[in-house]
Amino acid sequence: MTDTANRTALVYAECMDGKLRRVALEALGAARRLAGDGGAVHAVVVGGGPGAALREAAAELAARGAGVVHVVDDPALAGFAPEAYAAAIGAAVAAARPSVIVLGHTAAGRELAPRVAAAAGGGHVADVTAIDLGDDGGAAAVFTRPLYAGKAFEQRRFLPGAPQVVTVRPNNLPVAEPVAAGSEGAIAALPYAAPPLWTVVRGIARKAAGTVDLAEADIIVAGGRGVRSAEGFAPLAALAEVLGGAVGASRGACDAGYCDYALQIGQTGKTVTPKLYVACGISGAIQHLAGMSQSRVIVAINKDPDAPIFGIADYGIVGDLFEVVPLLTAQFKRIFETPGA
Repeated sequence: MTDTANRTALVYAECMDGKLRRVALEALGAARRLAGDGGAVHAVVVGGGPGAALREAAAELAARGAGVVHVVDDPALAGFAPEAYAAAIGAAVAAARPSVIVLGHTAAGRELAPRVAAAAGGGHVADVTAIDLGDDGGAAAVFTRPLYAGKAFEQRRFLPGAPQVVTVRPNNLPVAEPVAAGSEGAIAALPYAAPPLWTVVRGIARKAAGTVDLAEADIIVAGGRGVRSAEGFAPLAALAEVLGGAVGASRGACDAGYCDYALQIGQTGKTVTPKLYVACGISGAIQHLAGMSQSRVIVAINKDPDAPIFGIADYGIVGDLFEVVPLLTAQFKRIFETPGA
């Protein structure tokens, strides 16, 4: 398929606590690029909570370039249920007949994308970090994704004819910018048939520090075994609060009981790509580097000048984190409180 005028892209716009996740807007930006100037962009929001929340999410998508926003609102969708959510997305696929479907590479997106691809009879490329549209405007786009915990990258493209299903890694692609006033898309309710049997999630126990989503945070302050205790995370949390960031941890800190595994970053934890990553008391084991080495700027604070973390850090501070971090926090406070800073 080379005619971008006939290309239609569909975005599953994931919400959390009734609000759009930023990766949903990044997926929308990718969909707009893949559809091309002459193509159509659809989005679908799914839920069963307060209708106003879904309508607000739909309105934001319409204001950022989604030509049609399908709203699937049903009590059965109040909690995430893979089979039911996949059926809701399937209804949007039937309505839009897209050539490409874009989701965020989140826990939900990883669950849904293979189901959607199988149901649509299409291919699937996961964890995309870059998209090269090529000379044909996106019909044969090349998708880049990391391999072997970020040690290598591969580039993939789809064969023509079948729907393309793509998940995009958070914090790697630009968000969709608002369109001109008066050119917002339409919002339409979309009925769907619930599957006869599906998994029901009765409740979610969340254990996390702060209010910033670790996977989508622009700034992360992470601690390792060098924090020495649960209380050792307090100065890191203070720095993260000043910077408007999130707190993360290495597996060593989690295994030692200093913090919950919800904060773990690394090969067996979350993969993050913030604009700024501050590693405090983290030696830089390869398992940890696999989860954060693609950060834009890495700052390492460690007493050991030979710590491997300094090998990938853009800036390194050799010193005691309990001395350095409070000084950084105080300095940033001073900067932010200075008028005109």
